[in-house]
Amino acid sequence: MRISTTFKTAALGALALLCGTVAAQAAGFWQYPAIKGYGPVHVWPGAIDRPNPADTYKALFDLTQKGKSFDKLNMGLDHIARAVNTFAAAGVPLDHLKFVIIIHGPATPIALNEKAFAARFHHKNPNLAVIAALRKAGVEVLVCGNALGDMHFNPSEVNPEIKVALSALSTLVIQQNEGYALMRM
Repeated sequence: MRISTTFKTAALGALALLCGTVAAQAAGFWQYPAIKGYGPVHVWPGAIDRPNPADTYKALFDLTQKGKSFDKLNMGLDHIARAVNTFAAAGVPLDHLKFVIIIHGPATPIALNEKAFAARFHHKNPNLAVIAALRKAGVEVLVCGNALGDMHFNPSEVNPEIKVALSALSTLVIQQNEGYALMRM
């Protein structure tokens, strides 16, 4: 089957347009207003449903997904960084964000400190930098005490940026009773 010159020209033109669009996005398209290097955002002119910078926002991120592997950044954490960056890009001050993460289930190992993580997985914990950046932005990070026990971890092995909660079950109920929106990760 022969491909016409017109089709080839159109296909090459479409490819060039696509490459030009990607190149245009590369320079400053994605922003990191609060969490540098994580959770990229782009604010489209005219986008609706923007947060009011004068309001306070409460969200509880229920992080249970392990991710592809423990040698890669947990994408749930990157998504939470995107939430912080989205509100910051809309002009909401960080002190108006009352964000809490509860880590449990298969995601529990991401809460380990460097030494404990390396002892179990034989490499560095790729989540420590984003957790530190989230904490610096005012996000409270908790890990379920029962999940630690289920996985034979000790609270002394938890990253010092993270607090040990009684359980994810109690945290989920308590925070929602206090008006936090539940976001499953």
